[in-house]
Amino acid sequence: MKHSALCLWAVAAVALSACDSESSRHADPFSGYRLVDLTHSFDQDTVFWPTGQPFRHSQTAGGQQPDGYFYSAYDFAMSEHCGTHLDAPIHFAEGGESVGDISLGELAGPVAVVDIEQQCLADRDYAASAADLAAFEAEHGSLAEGSIVLFRTGWSKRWPDTLLYLGDDTPGKADALRFPGIATDAAQWLADKGVSVVGIDTASIDPGSSTTFPAHQVLAGHSVSILENVARLEELPETGAFLLAFPMKIGRGSGAPCRIAALVPET
Repeated sequence: MKHSALCLWAVAAVALSACDSESSRHADPFSGYRLVDLTHSFDQDTVFWPTGQPFRHSQTAGGQQPDGYFYSAYDFAMSEHCGTHLDAPIHFAEGGESVGDISLGELAGPVAVVDIEQQCLADRDYAASAADLAAFEAEHGSLAEGSIVLFRTGWSKRWPDTLLYLGDDTPGKADALRFPGIATDAAQWLADKGVSVVGIDTASIDPGSSTTFPAHQVLAGHSVSILENVARLEELPETGAFLLAFPMKIGRGSGAPCRIAALVPET
């Protein structure tokens, strides 16, 4: 189990400490933190990978029932890699962990947000490099093993405009996409650091122009999970927040829709 599991225990300790006395039995265990939802809604506007199945949601029942109560139900269908989602290592590593193999401890931990928004505004094909990560550490200190690293490109502000977000909106075509990602040397740098999760606010950890997805290959080969289409990273500080990612537990999934949230200190 990676070190991020220790942070789950820390959260549990906070919750338990709030219940140590009768007077604090109903205290908020997360007092002093605000909860930030980093997930795009799944609906008719959800951006999906052009060769995948879009999100579909259809009502199968709804309205007042003969016995006098209201009832509604829906079916949904989608690609594993649609909207805000997790890529499991098996997505690009033969024999790698599936979604069902990944422990929650690996998907929770302190989060570092690497801000490359200005570079991406100047170049929509920008790929964050190992030099960007070295600069981050020079300013904020070394990343600990088990950390979660998210790249803020500013791209989530373009959601849900598919053309602005992906760079191309031709149905079924994925060879003309243009958006930022991370370079192979950055992926290797993070893998060598022993981080648990790497994420980004674009449709792929590799730049849209990539055809071989080397960053995916490197991270998956080191059992590092990936979060894509992360929302609202501008609401997180570069350090000091704590991330919780909860993918749908698809037993043999190569990926899954994911609800992501961050605990951000009020101070």
